[in-house]
Amino acid sequence: MINTNLDFSGLKDIAKDLETLSRAENNKVLRDATRAGADVLREEVIAKAPVQTGKLKKNVVVMTQKARRRGEISSGVHIRGVNPGTGNSDNTMKASNPRNAYYWRFVEMGTSKMAAHPFVRPAFDVRQEEATRVALARMNLAIDEVLSK
Repeated sequence: MINTNLDFSGLKDIAKDLETLSRAENNKVLRDATRAGADVLREEVIAKAPVQTGKLKKNVVVMTQKARRRGEISSGVHIRGVNPGTGNSDNTMKASNPRNAYYWRFVEMGTSKMAAHPFVRPAFDVRQEEATRVALARMNLAIDEVLSK
């Protein structure tokens, strides 16, 4: 899947502001910023997703992972129906389940019997810079909100 990391350490003003925040405030700011960027990508993935039943579009969501260390928050676009532990389709979810769009990877990458119809990678390529701008803008706004308290 697509893996992108935004490193804010090179932005001295933002890095300095983040250092003044408590751990909880820091995590909230980073979570808000990464989710804002991921929301931009989610919208584009939904717009580019092929429609047969609409199930695929309904299962495109933004997920945020808990921080492992201070200053490390991860948000991204996820398509429900994958077992996060193994990366394989979750056998406990039935095909009739409206929250199981496991077949997205077959659409994206193709199979031996079906040509690929990519929609995730093109969405990322088109909106990557905008997602970065939105994340930075949201981070600045969240820092200002916290510091103005």
